[in-house]
Amino acid sequence: MTAGWPVELRRGPVRLRPLRRRDAAVWRSVRAANASWLRPWEATSPEGSGPAPSFPQMVRGFSREARAGRMLPFVVELDGNLVGQITVSGITWGSLRSAHVGYWIDRRVAGRGTIPVALALVADHCFGPLRLHRIEVNIRPENAASLRVAEKLAMRDEGLRKAYLHIDGSWRDHRTFALTAGEVPEGVLARYEASRAR
Repeated sequence: MTAGWPVELRRGPVRLRPLRRRDAAVWRSVRAANASWLRPWEATSPEGSGPAPSFPQMVRGFSREARAGRMLPFVVELDGNLVGQITVSGITWGSLRSAHVGYWIDRRVAGRGTIPVALALVADHCFGPLRLHRIEVNIRPENAASLRVAEKLAMRDEGLRKAYLHIDGSWRDHRTFALTAGEVPEGVLARYEASRAR
């Protein structure tokens, strides 16, 4: 069902690939440099956090979930440098054929169009080889940068979900944006690039 994992996707300087154990030092460095910037947007556990998995444990867990068809965890590279992650999670098969997508990016390269391209690549992979029907992203209303990503990709605003996800110590509202395969027969990346050319 996963159309073969590992998968790599690329458009211009943006490349998506699986996280590797040898990424540990760079990944930790990028995360540490962005800790305060990412904290308001990242999921937390309402029970409090226990010990975090080691980096090798995280990579093994991601790989296992990907091979099982439940997740697609990608590193985002820009010009060959690791600058973030984008993950398709909650993949549901059967009559729903749906998933949700989350991402983060290094503040130093934010605003350069990397995440819209990455999300478009992921959406096209989900709608193409995986044959999913629907993807969604859930964004805090205060997260102007992520709201702009959804706008750039012309994702449909499905409204507010109250206290939807535990973020930074509290249950936070999120706006849901979605696309279905039938809405983008030309492909999400092609539509995005065409809109930029106009």
